[in-house]
Amino acid sequence: MDQITAMRVFARVVEAGTFTRAADSLQMPKPTVTKMVQQLETHLRVKLLQRTTRRVTVTPEGAAYYERTARVLAELEDIESDLTNAQANPRGRLRVDIGSSLANRILIPQLPAFHARYPEIQLELGVSDRPVDLIGDAVDCVIRGGVLSDQQLVARRIALLPYVTCATPGYLKRHGVPKVPADLSDGSHRVLSYFSSLSNRPFPLRYARGDERIEINGHSVVAVNESTAHLTTLLTGLGVGQTFAFMAAPHMASGALVELLQGWAPEPHAIHVVYPPNRHLSAKLRVFVDWAVEIFAPYNKAAKR
Repeated sequence: MDQITAMRVFARVVEAGTFTRAADSLQMPKPTVTKMVQQLETHLRVKLLQRTTRRVTVTPEGAAYYERTARVLAELEDIESDLTNAQANPRGRLRVDIGSSLANRILIPQLPAFHARYPEIQLELGVSDRPVDLIGDAVDCVIRGGVLSDQQLVARRIALLPYVTCATPGYLKRHGVPKVPADLSDGSHRVLSYFSSLSNRPFPLRYARGDERIEINGHSVVAVNESTAHLTTLLTGLGVGQTFAFMAAPHMASGALVELLQGWAPEPHAIHVVYPPNRHLSAKLRVFVDWAVEIFAPYNKAAKR
């Protein structure tokens, strides 16, 4: 038995929660994963996992073994990085999950420069506005906005994005120009909403001016749960909505969209790069995070309205 490989397989099963998901992330046959864990248990003479038809749970002995194993594997990766000069030439697969608008408008256009700098990193991008499970889905890091729900994760803020309220000139000609946020809830205006992928509920339009805070739940005619599609709905002229200022900027410059309610806006949206604490020593992850900070730097300034 290759004990180091068996330890890596065991750790992946614990993190993924099932043998099937672990096998998929390791790109190994499921029977091989199962056999290696069984061999490790036989070698240690202890039960590490309890199997059920749907999921595996970690025994107390398995939890203690995993905690120490994770540290050992991280130390081994650091040693290998130093010996192979991986800091200068990091290599291997790196799975990153990122929201649609951030991927299409900021990160993906910069990928040629990243590949030129780090040609031996195979970058896999999961692009959607749906939250992911970093551990269970074998994701190395995510670039996401909003409140961080898991305080055990390592998070680094890389952007602070202001919002704008906007609509097309054609829509404003038909429905008039709202002067204050309350105008969007009096029935004369249509709202194009963005709804949560978790709760399926539309987010209200939020406004702030000084100490005043207002939430508007206007008449929603269309709601989508993906940011790039939400901008596209605004460009159809169906209604009024809020989107990131950097997304709307070229369309406002061309006249396709008009900014509304200037002086009223919610707090800027903080964007973080987030990763599990036991992966902080990975050279390929470290250089990716530093690169992400670099390309998002123009967007990481306090919004001035």
